[in-house]
Amino acid sequence: MSRQVPVGVSARHIHLSEEHVHILFGEGYQLTEMKPLSQPGQYAANETVAVTGPKGSFGKVRILGPVRKRTQLEVSRTDAFALGVNPPVRESGDIAGSEGITIQGPAGEVVIEEGVIVAARHIHFHTSDAERLGIADKQKLRVRVGGDRGVVFEHVVARVSADFALDMHIDTDEANAAGVKNGDIADIID
Repeated sequence: MSRQVPVGVSARHIHLSEEHVHILFGEGYQLTEMKPLSQPGQYAANETVAVTGPKGSFGKVRILGPVRKRTQLEVSRTDAFALGVNPPVRESGDIAGSEGITIQGPAGEVVIEEGVIVAARHIHFHTSDAERLGIADKQKLRVRVGGDRGVVFEHVVARVSADFALDMHIDTDEANAAGVKNGDIADIID
């Protein structure tokens, strides 16, 4: 039985709440889709924002849609160092007690008190894929990637839902260290 999964490399990006979209882009503004992402219903928006931390800033940070309940910035460790923040490694959506950041858009600025994380490496499993492979939601997996400098990633979180498509997400630091790119194939070891 194949235990292979495609790899998606996740660059720095931001998820915005509807309230923050309206502050940053103007009342009633709706994000527009640039291209669909690997997960059904999710997309890279045409819109970008700037983010500023205590030490530095990044312009043109891509917004991923659709809007979320809470605003969240996902960065790599290298990005965090450049911004001057020390975010926790967390699953997306788990932002309690994380660091804040300033976000600038064309119509306004938002300061969030928490919401900056380094996303935990994870694999999205459709429920049928999880059943076929004997994987449970939130299970921690070991995954081997080939690449130029093949590595085994520990603590890869299984995220199971009927709304997901099979895809492993790692950040740019992890991908660069292993010589892995979007579309490469990883093997679930256990």
